[in-house]
Amino acid sequence: MNFFTTPVFNSILFSFIGFFILLIAYFIVEKLTPENTWKEIVQKNNIAVAIVFAAFIIGISMIISAAIHG
Repeated sequence: MNFFTTPVFNSILFSFIGFFILLIAYFIVEKLTPENTWKEIVQKNNIAVAIVFAAFIIGISMIISAAIHG
C-alpha cells in the first residue's frame, strides 16, 4: 500500500493545510485591525480582545474544518 493514499497521511496533510489557512486568516485580520492585537493581548492584558480573538479562531477553525471535511 502506498503511504500517500493512507488515511493517516491525508489527516496529517489536511491538518497542516487547515493550520496554514488559519494563520493566513489571522494575519489578514491582524492587518485589518487598527491596533496590534497581539500587543493588546500579551502586553496590556486586554481580556476583551483575547476573548474576541479566541472566538475568531474557533469560528474560522470550524469553517476550515467543514470545508475540508466536505
